[in-house]
This record gives sequence, structure tokens and C-alpha cells, in this order.
Amino acid sequence: MKGGVRGFIAMAALFAATVAAPAGAFAAAQCGTNSAGFEKWKADFADEAKAEGVKSRGLSALAGAQYATATIKVDRGLKKAFSGSVDAFMQRRGGATIISKGRSLRKQNAAMFDQIERNYGVPAGVLLAIWGMETGFGSFMGNQNTISAIVTLAYDCRRPDFFTPHAIAALKLVDSGALSPTSVGAAHGEVGHTQFLPGNVLKYGVGSRNLRDRETALASTANFLRGHGWKAGASYEANMGAIAGWNSASVYQQAIAIMARQIDGD
Repeated sequence: MKGGVRGFIAMAALFAATVAAPAGAFAAAQCGTNSAGFEKWKADFADEAKAEGVKSRGLSALAGAQYATATIKVDRGLKKAFSGSVDAFMQRRGGATIISKGRSLRKQNAAMFDQIERNYGVPAGVLLAIWGMETGFGSFMGNQNTISAIVTLAYDCRRPDFFTPHAIAALKLVDSGALSPTSVGAAHGEVGHTQFLPGNVLKYGVGSRNLRDRETALASTANFLRGHGWKAGASYEANMGAIAGWNSASVYQQAIAIMARQIDGD
């Protein structure tokens, strides 16, 4: 993938916290390592999805899902995205640009960010840092079919326990109208301005849960951080646990805190 802010969009949100599933809840469908068993798996998984409350529109989206070869390719190269020092990571991700544009956007949208902080206790800096890091402030939110991507990862034997709850959630979001069978996003099924995995859209998404709407996405991100222990008015050092909830990579967390502090400080 290309370097800079947009180069790792499809990879960044994978380390975000997932919605836990009960042990053994999704044991029936047999995982696979290539496309050969995908259609059979979908038929088995449809029974599990139905048992979890997925309705007709979600089941139809599952039936239409295709094995996402591009997603598997990105997934296999994921680890390299978070390697090296914080300085090197920020340089690759365009940290200086994120800080500069983040400051400008904070001033231009002061009323919106003030309202979000009143509602959730989360300041503008961290939201802008995440927004810039994930999609270049909405300039590229991904072009992979969301349902196919997340269903493929639930089928793939590498981490089905992680992705299966997100696949169920994605199908429920189709049922509710927050996603459609043609919705697109990043390679691991992340959607919207700040790249939420579907399970987190279901749990933390606010309002319409349409995360392609800027204000909805930013408010939902603030709600996610609050749900992961964000302490209103505390330092970024005191809130690193909440940032870790968003992404488990240490270099990512440190970069977000550095950029957020500088965005807030101007």
C-alpha cells in the first residue's frame, strides 16, 4: 500500500477493541484458508446468524457476500504497519500534516467539537488525531465491500473468534439500514470517517449510526472513548488506556497522544 496518511487506512482500525462473544457461541461453521469452502461456510453461518437475531435483509447480504481476496492479502501484511519507532511511524503516517490540518479543522468546527466535549467529555484533539490518522479527515474511507470483507475474515481460520461477532454485527446493521449490501470501507470491514469495526458501530454508534456522516462518526468515536474509560479533563497520559481501547499498538497510541496534545494546544 502507498505511504503517508492514506497508506495504512485499511490496517489501522484492526487493532481496535472488539465486542466479545461468549465462548463457543460460533463453533458450528468450519473456517477455511482459501476460497474453496466459502460458499458452504456461508450456508452454515447463515444458521448461526439467524440464531443471533439477524433478519432477512442481513441474511440476503450474507448470501451475496464474495470471498475478499484483497482483504486476505492486506491482513497477511498487517504487522509491518505498526513496526519501528514512534517518530518513524508518525513520519510514515503524515503526522505533521495531521497536526496542521487538525488545528485548522478544530477552529473551523469549534461549535461541533465543543458540543461533543460537553456530551462525552472528550476533547477535540484526540478525535481529530484519530480522524486524520484513519482516513485523512475523510479523504479516503476505503473501497472494499464491507460485508464481503468482514464475512471473509470471520470465515478465515486466522482469527475467526475476533471477526465473527463483527460479521454478525454487520449483518444486523444491514437489517437496521445503517449499512447496505453495497457499503464500502476498509479492507478489514472498518467503516466511516474514523473506521469503526461493525461490532463497535453497533455498540457505540450514535444517532443514525451512519459513520459516513462526519459529526455522527466523531460523536461515536467520543462515545467509544468514554466507554473505554476516558476521564474528562484529565491528561492524555491518564487517558492512554482509553486510546489503547481504540488501537492496541503502542506506537499508534503514542502518536495519537502526541498529535492530540499539539492540536489542542494551538
